[in-house]
Amino acid sequence: MVNFNNINVFAIAGLSFGVLVRSQACARNYTVQPGDFCDKISAEQNVSTFQLASVNSKIIDPACDNLAVSEVLCLGLVGEDCSTVHVVASGDACDAIAAQANITTADLLTDNPNVSVGCTNIYPGEVLCVAPVVNSTNSA
Repeated sequence: MVNFNNINVFAIAGLSFGVLVRSQACARNYTVQPGDFCDKISAEQNVSTFQLASVNSKIIDPACDNLAVSEVLCLGLVGEDCSTVHVVASGDACDAIAAQANITTADLLTDNPNVSVGCTNIYPGEVLCVAPVVNSTNSA
């Protein structure tokens, strides 16, 4: 019985530690409101759809249909937070989005690893990071 209680205490302490570490690494937070969906949050909070999903991959499912009102989401990690974004409109293409943001298409693809090289999988309402090489390992 004593061992069982120690295991529970250890598990609770571990969970609390995990939450503290995540909170310290998170640059910005957002609390889910009624009617929110990932692209809406991304557009309103200046965070790419990819960044929102990847930073919260243990909370948000791939379809982003499991948001809970009052749930706190991390919008970006310290040192890896892109807040310069473009909301994709119908007819947008990666080359034009990049040119408008004064970055290269390579930068756009680096910042948005979910976008295919041919840019065929972007959709209206998706929010893309358009900052110069936020996620790049290049030191340019």
